Amino acid sequence: KLVRNLSMSMSIGSPLPRAPEHGDCVYLDYQATTPVWPEVAAAITPYLTHHWGNPSSGHAFGRPCGAAIGQARAAVAELIGAEPSEICFTGCGSESDNFAIVGALEMEEARRRGAGGAALPRPHVVASNIEHPAVELCIEALCAAGRLEATYVPVDEEGLVSAEAVAAATTEQTFLVSVMHSNNEVGSVQPVRQIADAVRALRPSVLVHTDAAQSIGKVDVDTRALGVDLLTLVGHKFGAPKGIAALYIRSGLALPRMIHGGGQESGRRAGTECTPMVVALGTAAAIARAEAAPLREHMRRTRDALESALVERLPAGSTRVNGPADASRRLPNTLSIGLRDVRAAELLETLSERLAASAGAACHANAASVSAVLRALRVPPEFAVGTLRLSTGRHTTLEEVALAADLIAEEARRQWGQGDGAAGKVSDSGPS
Repeated sequence: KLVRNLSMSMSIGSPLPRAPEHGDCVYLDYQATTPVWPEVAAAITPYLTHHWGNPSSGHAFGRPCGAAIGQARAAVAELIGAEPSEICFTGCGSESDNFAIVGALEMEEARRRGAGGAALPRPHVVASNIEHPAVELCIEALCAAGRLEATYVPVDEEGLVSAEAVAAATTEQTFLVSVMHSNNEVGSVQPVRQIADAVRALRPSVLVHTDAAQSIGKVDVDTRALGVDLLTLVGHKFGAPKGIAALYIRSGLALPRMIHGGGQESGRRAGTECTPMVVALGTAAAIARAEAAPLREHMRRTRDALESALVERLPAGSTRVNGPADASRRLPNTLSIGLRDVRAAELLETLSERLAASAGAACHANAASVSAVLRALRVPPEFAVGTLRLSTGRHTTLEEVALAADLIAEEARRQWGQGDGAAGKVSDSGPS
């Protein structure tokens, strides 16, 4: 009902209309954010112009909004194999991650108070060492407040964490394991189901959370198949606008209120719902489900074409793909590629009017600070400083991929020809 009369596969691979300010800039930064799909923009327009009532109201102005929110909730649930009652809408992925971690901790603290466990060691959480800052910094803040202890399990050189290592890191005080479904920089897809099984074989009461922000719309994400209790998804990573996300909360899990007030979102998150944004998320979810197979093939084809084009245009030994060697264990749209002795941040700044992408290091004067993820993967410094994160998507064309490869190769050769041929001193301080 949210998406009517759409020939969805016709949109895959078709370029979007450009704003004049964008010129001929090639967009290869789909991991940062996607465009709003045209179908999504069309679907929300009536809820900006005609259906503006309060969705909690029972009159003629409110009922269409309440019905649309119900349809969107069902569409999101269907996409991830959940029930509509298990979907809690939020404002962003960081909010969902914080809600999951803080809510699980408050449940554990309440359990301990009820059991008279004030003298117990602090509650304990396990995460990987390449989590998104929304997870990592939330955990660190709780640790600094004296409410939590944390263990970060290192990934291997391909960016993958071992299920056995995660389980072994748990203790009698562990109440939560949070491991991202896929990494936003190198695209490594984690063995979340195996992690959940291994953890529960040792400690059945431990909750499992996964941040699936980068995975939705790119690979299968099914909450039942994954065996998770909590899952984060984010609208602007798969065709909805910024400002709308969701947290899957397994049925029967009594996560405390995040925002006190009205009874919205089953009493968990007070505040009048933003109908247009919720409709946008539901529409994007319906599109992701309908387009799953052809979209993934398109992303894989454009990603592989980009990798091949760069390898062909650059000298042998000058490139290094970061992440899993087995491409099936990477997101189909993601290419993290290091260019030996190239300053990636400088390259992208030079090309900023012609190419939109992200770098794996930030340059400051004569030094470069390499991202925590690349350090965790132990990427050699000469490649880490030259790492580009290139990500294709629904509206990427093969012509754009070829042009991007030309631009990158030309600028890399220009840097190599400057005489210094070096990335400068490498800092371990991390990106700014």
